[in-house]
Amino acid sequence: MSRAFVFPGQGAQVVGMGRALAEAYPAARAVFDEVDAALGEKLSTLIWEGEPEALTLTRNAQPALMATSMAAMRALEAEGVTISDAAFVAGHSLGEYSALCAAGALSLTDTARLLRIRGEAMQAAVPVGVGAMAALLGLDFAGAAAVAAEAAQGEVCQAANDNDPAQVVVSGHKGAVERAVEIAKGKGAKRAILLPVSAPFHCALMQPAADRMAEALAGVQIARPAVPVVANVVAHAVSDPDEIRRLLVAQVTGSVRWRGSVEWMVGQGVTEFWEIGAGKALSGMVRRIAKEAAVRNFGAPEDLVGL
Repeated sequence: MSRAFVFPGQGAQVVGMGRALAEAYPAARAVFDEVDAALGEKLSTLIWEGEPEALTLTRNAQPALMATSMAAMRALEAEGVTISDAAFVAGHSLGEYSALCAAGALSLTDTARLLRIRGEAMQAAVPVGVGAMAALLGLDFAGAAAVAAEAAQGEVCQAANDNDPAQVVVSGHKGAVERAVEIAKGKGAKRAILLPVSAPFHCALMQPAADRMAEALAGVQIARPAVPVVANVVAHAVSDPDEIRRLLVAQVTGSVRWRGSVEWMVGQGVTEFWEIGAGKALSGMVRRIAKEAAVRNFGAPEDLVGL
């Protein structure tokens, strides 16, 4: 049975995530300690005891979700599961950084610092209220892209996340995204809803953040990953460090091709997907993309029983 490890993105965060893992596994606790040290603050306290509004801030949510995923990975390792048990790793948006860290391409300290920079740069790229994102349910990627193009009217509106066969997220200027919601309803979308996000991610408005990440990534060592990483923007596996660096920059303004990534892995023989970290959002997407695939979640000690 060929297996892929997949790592969640923003939106999966919840206060208390990873705490039980840290209490049960010293190696998981060490992850949170190292992330705290890398950032020079007690992010772990915010993750476990903070206000949801503070944890949801992009600058906090991104390193927090990565830390939780890596804590789960270390717990799995304590139970005898290693990265070599996966044929591929992949992550949704910021989850791609978790995947790279799990595969040894990035150090934990560098990953935490990069995600703090990424979160701050993405938030700063567009003033609050200027951009928006919306989920279009019941349209495929081509249909959603056509809706976005029609809605743009000189503004930015792009198909940002191709999540699964029935959910595509569009991103861009607020007015254009609001137009997309109305157009989508007329084009057969089952639902079209604005998302509670603080910035329009994965569209051209994020170019200032992409420039900042190019600068940050230039100063970080990227090793060849222990297993290939399926990159969001190309939806196939990459291992070359220079290509990984380039694609991480492109990812800031590019589409998250999650459906294509899962389909590609299935085409390579993957029959089982393990979601490692907070929440179960990716598991739901995988089930809608690859109905025959087995799916498991690992975010708490009880998930590791019987390995």
